Amino acid sequence: MLLTADQIAHFHTHGYLIVEHLFTADEAARIRAITAADPDIAERAKFNSNYDENTRGGTSGIDTRLVYTPTLDDDTHSAVARSQRLTAPLEQLFGDKVRHYYHLATLKNPQTGGWQYHQDYGYHYKEFFRPSFCSVMLALDPATRDNGCLRVVRDSNQLGRLEHLSSGSQLIADPQRVALALDEMDEVHCELQPGSALYFHGNILHASDPNLSEQSRWALIYAFVAAGNTVVLPEVEEKLGPPTAGWSDEEVLAAIERHERAIRDR
Repeated sequence: MLLTADQIAHFHTHGYLIVEHLFTADEAARIRAITAADPDIAERAKFNSNYDENTRGGTSGIDTRLVYTPTLDDDTHSAVARSQRLTAPLEQLFGDKVRHYYHLATLKNPQTGGWQYHQDYGYHYKEFFRPSFCSVMLALDPATRDNGCLRVVRDSNQLGRLEHLSSGSQLIADPQRVALALDEMDEVHCELQPGSALYFHGNILHASDPNLSEQSRWALIYAFVAAGNTVVLPEVEEKLGPPTAGWSDEEVLAAIERHERAIRDR
């Protein structure tokens, strides 16, 4: 998967890029089925309360269910992280090799989910010297306005890192600065079909509404840093993977098949 010069310029100017059909719909369905069937994923899934009571007005049932994984293992989600389909565009965007930091499975069933506006580098400023940080969201279900797809503030990556404060279990960007950004910049709903991916810069403001529809919205989110980015904290350096080599489709498929057999054999 090679990005065009226009796609690369779009990412650096506007802070995000949608890549349609990074994986096929059938591949996305297979990854989703494994995610649903793996008892380890179900056991590790936790609810995050991303709104404090003042913000959400006491509304219940909108916590975000997710699985956080800081390592690359021999499983389907890690195979996707290593896939050259996913990493080659990142290398083009950074002009550098990339290192995996963590990945999330966001399991946003009906009546769950929601994130307030934040920047990923707002979370990780203490770990990395530069905002050479990118997240990749791979849709496993359709992501639409109705089920709370990710929203970005176009061009907000150009603002630099904003101050962040706590709200529930989340960090949120300074609400006054967010309001100014929304006054001056366009909010974009990033609707995705299963298998399509959203690449978004560490400094772009992004959020999502709770999923109040009857359609689930599951996705995988991968966090990467440029290999040349200076790591500030030694303990983070110890956790980071080496620069990715980029697995072939055959290597990814073999790992998926191993994972499926492991689930069946449990």
